[in-house]
Amino acid sequence: MSELFSHIDILEEKASFFLQRTKVIQGNIANADTPFYRPVDIKFEKIFTQQVKLKKTNPKHIDPFPEVQVKIEKFEVKNHVGYDQNRVNVEEELAKLAESSIMYKTLLESMKKEMAKLKYAISGR
Repeated sequence: MSELFSHIDILEEKASFFLQRTKVIQGNIANADTPFYRPVDIKFEKIFTQQVKLKKTNPKHIDPFPEVQVKIEKFEVKNHVGYDQNRVNVEEELAKLAESSIMYKTLLESMKKEMAKLKYAISGR
């Protein structure tokens, strides 16, 4: 997409991650009473391209626009083991759920504000 919408794309990508993480955490909470259940979580890693426009003037220069790498990794959470060998800590999962939900809602609000700015610019008021 064009540079005009690149920041909105980044916000959308992060919001999508937090929505996915919320679903994973909800699954952990739903299985809190399941014997031998091991909770999982996901993490988001991204290497951002440089925001400054660089020009490669010599073939020996390092590429100024490296590939953007996005990595969403699912991993097992190492918690205490309950009497039924269940490792879900409900309080911890609820805290992560609240954090993920707040981040998602904040990113959606940011996207709405960015779209309002674009609408304002297009209308010319």
